[in-house]
Amino acid sequence: MKSVNYTSSLPADLLETLEQYAVRFKVPKNRIIEKSLKAYFDNLKRAEYIRSFKVAAGDSEIIDMAEEGLEEYLKILDQQ
Repeated sequence: MKSVNYTSSLPADLLETLEQYAVRFKVPKNRIIEKSLKAYFDNLKRAEYIRSFKVAAGDSEIIDMAEEGLEEYLKILDQQ
């Protein structure tokens, strides 16, 4: 993946914590930021899935489709 430079400002205490972990684990700060962002986005995606399942659980049409069976639902999706 191609890297692109990005400049931003962060609170001093957060930068200090970043520096401490970078030194402690002998890892570049940008690597910590990269992995932190990926973990954050994964958590957001997981929260979106959870929310969508909760919405689907209250949707009578979704419940009807589930009762008809997953195989039939997948056939419908393939047709679209």
